[in-house]
Amino acid sequence: MNRKRLYLLVLSAMLTAIGIIIPLLSPVKILLEPASFTLASHVAIFVAMFVSPLAAVAVSLGTTAGFLLAGFPIVIVMRAAVHVIFALTGALILRHRPLLLEKVGPMLLFAFLISLLHGLSELLVVTPFYLGSQLKEAYYAKGYFIAVVLLVGIGTVVHSLVDFAIARAVWVPLKKLNRSMELT
Repeated sequence: MNRKRLYLLVLSAMLTAIGIIIPLLSPVKILLEPASFTLASHVAIFVAMFVSPLAAVAVSLGTTAGFLLAGFPIVIVMRAAVHVIFALTGALILRHRPLLLEKVGPMLLFAFLISLLHGLSELLVVTPFYLGSQLKEAYYAKGYFIAVVLLVGIGTVVHSLVDFAIARAVWVPLKKLNRSMELT
């Protein structure tokens, strides 16, 4: 195995571990089922998305396992599972247009569009749970627009943008480290 492949494997494994640990140990978890907001829960996925499509898929699946192991309700685990959609899409776009992360304007547009895809994916996976809910308990009782569109859809877009910004801040020094490793 060459050095670059080993680096990608180790980085993906570390990001997957972080993605599993965050939902298990995060001190900031807001659960308004079907919505939940766990501080920095998408950061490992975004960093993996910056690395490669394979890393993005692997870390997305790892974070899904983290939410399952943390005992979150199945609707939230399913929301985590659809992260594969935005992560893979974003990674494939970045593979062909890596400079999107270099300039502020294109980066902000990319972040917004990926976050929109993220929010829409989660809204779509939650909708059958809402429609199938006989009890209409908790936040489901507030109606589809509030429970699903606002809390899950719009809430996810905002949460995703915040985590994207954090991931970008983490990625810049990682990228510099990677470049310095290539020179040695």
